[in-house]
Amino acid sequence: MKAIILAAWEWSRLRPLTDTTPKPLIKIFGKPIIEHTMDSLHKYVDEFIIVVKYRQSLFREKLWNKYKKTPITYVEQWDEAGTWAAIKWIKVKWDFVILNWDSIFDKDDLEKICKLKWYGCLVKKVDNPEKYWIFKLNKKDEVVEVVEKPSTFIWDLANMWVYKVNHHIIDYLKEVELSPRWEIELTCGLNIFLKSFPFELKKMKWEFIDIGYPWDILTANSHFLNKLKKSKKKWKVEKNVTINGNVILWKWSVLKSWTYIEWNVYIWENSIIWPNIYIRWNTVIWDNCRLGNWNEIKNSSIWDYTNIAHLSYVWDSVIWNHVNIWWGFITANLRHDWTNIKIPVKWVLTDSWLRKFGCIIWDNTKTWINTSTYPGRIIWSSSFTNPWEIIK
Repeated sequence: MKAIILAAWEWSRLRPLTDTTPKPLIKIFGKPIIEHTMDSLHKYVDEFIIVVKYRQSLFREKLWNKYKKTPITYVEQWDEAGTWAAIKWIKVKWDFVILNWDSIFDKDDLEKICKLKWYGCLVKKVDNPEKYWIFKLNKKDEVVEVVEKPSTFIWDLANMWVYKVNHHIIDYLKEVELSPRWEIELTCGLNIFLKSFPFELKKMKWEFIDIGYPWDILTANSHFLNKLKKSKKKWKVEKNVTINGNVILWKWSVLKSWTYIEWNVYIWENSIIWPNIYIRWNTVIWDNCRLGNWNEIKNSSIWDYTNIAHLSYVWDSVIWNHVNIWWGFITANLRHDWTNIKIPVKWVLTDSWLRKFGCIIWDNTKTWINTSTYPGRIIWSSSFTNPWEIIK
């Protein structure tokens, strides 16, 4: 059985994060989004077929030699839109699993699909079916069709876009008409396929993680950190370090004396946490970072080669690669009027539905002394700030 992973889109809602990194390669809890999926599937498939387009060379670089027993084939999607454009050139026989890279699914739920005797789809029971693609059943509880955002109630099992099908669906897609979005979509062929083959709906046991906006990265990291049951300290913890929770500390990383950690924290390779730092609540620190004295870091994701000088406060923030923050940096993370934080998405202020969120700082940015930010602000790549500047 093959696994087809659709990973061609640019995903502009995640800008500025996706300006240099395709969404499937954004790291969540130690590995790229796409690897969470591949780690769950590789025992059940004999080949990964990844459909790529945007910055496709990075996939080959990151995944090279990653799954030695499961070969990876890359198929390039051209300028056409829609699922059909993504898979129509794929040469595959018999059964395959097909899914998007948008979300991280629990290993047990993906296993249900792989172990199906015949064919089927992951579904979730929802309270507002008018907002989803919903499967319709007949009186014998057989799947009849999948309907986009039905105006009247037909059922409450929503399509989660993880299927086990066979090569015939590619042929069926040649017969269908364009959707209202002027695309040929997989669901069009699916409605033909499920009339021809046994098709089961498998209810998800666990919640899936969707990373649709930059601030969802913090929620995704928290999902894994909240499940952390014990610490893994692969390198050096100096004397007088206090850890009230669990810590993953990878090789060549150091926690220096008088560091105080509260709740669960993930620190990747070759990062140094200097003395008298307070790190709390679901913080992830990646490779080659340096955090100076007397900092407070809370519920943040700090990417590779980032330095945060002393006397800084970074709360509920996403900080990308090669950022240099000088001393006295402060992120405000709560509005005085107690309303939700609004964050620019494609130049439009978007409700994050969060009461607390700090800032997003993009690649190669340098802040000068005593810079501070209003809640929900973005500092774009290769930016510089002035001393005492306030980002409003």
